[in-house]
Amino acid sequence: MIDIKDKGYRPTLEEIGEYIANPVFTQFCSDMKTQYDCVGKTEYSSCSWMPGWNVKFKKAGKNLCTVYPQEGFFTILIVAGEKERTAVEAVLPSCAPETREVYEQTEAGNGQKWLMFDVEDAEEMYRDIFRLIGIRRRAK
Repeated sequence: MIDIKDKGYRPTLEEIGEYIANPVFTQFCSDMKTQYDCVGKTEYSSCSWMPGWNVKFKKAGKNLCTVYPQEGFFTILIVAGEKERTAVEAVLPSCAPETREVYEQTEAGNGQKWLMFDVEDAEEMYRDIFRLIGIRRRAK
């Protein structure tokens, strides 16, 4: 098992998937490739919230989301900037209660909301996450 905080060893996506040990991560990576033609890249983060290896999904130089691996699940960060917030707020009424709760409880800073979603299954919130990513970048 990899040490997700070992800066000296860059894990592969497969190793991160083994660390998470939840098939939804593999599904998420596949869905990102299918819908946005992008592949996750492992990057080390020294941030105080969750230092260690994470997976960034970028398209045309724009960060679509960041995945923070946990044992048994993963956390997805989607930044809703000033440009996206009106569109995000327009789709929220049709989102799952958990998705709305994350948005409502996240404080804005510098005009942005850093939305953190814990993903354990591919249910309603999972679909909502793709809707929010779609606001950042239109799918193929």
